[in-house]
Amino acid sequence: MPARRTADSPVHYRIEAPDPRTHLFHVTLTLAKPTARQELSLPVWIPGSYLVREFSKHLQNLQARQGGKALAPRQLDKHRWQVDCQGGKPLELRYEVYACDASVRTAWLDATRGFFNGTSLCLRPEGLADQPCTLEIIAPENVADSAHWSCATGLFHLELDDRGFGTYRADDYDTLVDCPVEMGPFWSARFTACGVPHRIVVAGAPASFNGKRLVADTRKICETAIRFWHGEGKPPFKNYLFLLNVVDDGYGGLEHRNSTALICGRRDLPRTTAPHAGEGYTTLLGLISHEYFHTWNVKRLRPAEFARYDYAQENYTQLLWFFEGFTSYYDDLLLRRAGLLDHGGYLKLLTKTINQVLQTPGRKVQTVAQASFDAWVKYYRQDENTPNATVSYYTKGALVALCLDLTLRREGRTTLDAVMRALWQRCAGGPMDEATLRTVLQELGGRPFDAELDAWVHGTGELPLEHLLGAHGITVKREEAQAAQRLGLRVAENGSVQVKTVLRGGLAEQAGMAAGDEWLGIEVDGQGWRIAKLDDVALYAGTEKAVTALVARDRRLLRLPLALESRASAGRGRKAAPPPADTISLGVGDAAQAARWLDGA
Repeated sequence: MPARRTADSPVHYRIEAPDPRTHLFHVTLTLAKPTARQELSLPVWIPGSYLVREFSKHLQNLQARQGGKALAPRQLDKHRWQVDCQGGKPLELRYEVYACDASVRTAWLDATRGFFNGTSLCLRPEGLADQPCTLEIIAPENVADSAHWSCATGLFHLELDDRGFGTYRADDYDTLVDCPVEMGPFWSARFTACGVPHRIVVAGAPASFNGKRLVADTRKICETAIRFWHGEGKPPFKNYLFLLNVVDDGYGGLEHRNSTALICGRRDLPRTTAPHAGEGYTTLLGLISHEYFHTWNVKRLRPAEFARYDYAQENYTQLLWFFEGFTSYYDDLLLRRAGLLDHGGYLKLLTKTINQVLQTPGRKVQTVAQASFDAWVKYYRQDENTPNATVSYYTKGALVALCLDLTLRREGRTTLDAVMRALWQRCAGGPMDEATLRTVLQELGGRPFDAELDAWVHGTGELPLEHLLGAHGITVKREEAQAAQRLGLRVAENGSVQVKTVLRGGLAEQAGMAAGDEWLGIEVDGQGWRIAKLDDVALYAGTEKAVTALVARDRRLLRLPLALESRASAGRGRKAAPPPADTISLGVGDAAQAARWLDGA
């Protein structure tokens, strides 16, 4: 039987799915004591994903009743409504939400699975958002295996059946929408980490899924993270829930205060039939580590601008390089410290991050602080020019953390680990600003670090990676750039070469190539060759230093003169193409010295 609605709940949501084939959640919102002319709104974004997504576009058939009388809600703007009701008397609103987005950010419903974030389904009652609320979830009907459906969420439960359907409680609206809900015939397992209950829910896993290994490795990650922040102390949550949706090909995650929603590809799961997991599984563990670290760094220790979320508009901060970037530094590093990577495996991942930044011309255009502020219009709205104009606050932010950590360790007074824990104590696990970071760095490091932060965070110069890594026993080897880097291109190769991005100042830009071009072939000494991949260019060009590129653009065939090595361009004052971006690889030179950093000594 479904749980009963608690009679004393000021705000109560009832979620039903009478026919999942329609992808429609049916929502009933009951306000025990509404305000006169009650206003309601639906968030335009979800915290942790910095883009206005206009969730209200999926809300339909909004109706209101009070005392048995139908009232007509009046829409005020794109996401707000007003009901001309009496104050203090129960008000009931009914509406539907279309749910057909399989990402971690919104909502999904079909006959095989249900998932939602409260920001997509739950109207926010203005003036009542700080009141306690209840969420009643009814088991879906009209599904073939309804008896095998269960429900999982990080919310505190009041009255549930043995499958998890029933009534949950939240202290306020913020808490309610910070706990995603998973429904379906999922796999589930429980474990404890440092004495705290944890649960993993996996939807869509194939029969080969090795759940035992995933649980064991996830426990190691959780215990390593808890000890990183608290030593032998307890974390700031009483329980934690991992919600993992397994799809054919996908990747992503979104953090919450005591849970996370994740997506991975089926081939990335550990398998009972394969004792050695591949790179995809390492990527999944890195995602788990990243979102779990966010439980501290961004959900609690967070930008001062996020002290209270404004769900109606963008919430700007210049600190995503710290909250996302530093988390990106520690996610893989904690895999190493948990024993899930050896030194070589970790350095391989770090090499990838460094090369991503070095091969992004936008790092010389935009500071990582600017990238944080511009996330709403640039990072989450990428196009063919994004690498030329922006830098990722994830990857460069991670390298800023690396440089700070190695600098602190070289000077011998403290480490970035200690700085993070001191920030947690200084801010009481709450809002912080950059000035606080500078203060803590000076207190623990014994000197100001303003010059480093000004240059690395608020400047566009290169980071001193090679020098700092070398000082900690890591060798840095520069390697020949690959064909794409030599030409200044990002392409898709599928029987032909589709140009996705032309990097600023590269040989392809000098030749006049543009995003969207299909590169068909080259002419060498009057002979034409069809190409299917970039490596074909070197095959057919031989020792020639210049060829003619045959390109299709908007169904027009173009012949573009293409130099194959950097040199000054003649005529019209064209500048010389810069040398191709460096590609590096890292290795262990001094094992004992490297271990002190990598193992957290």
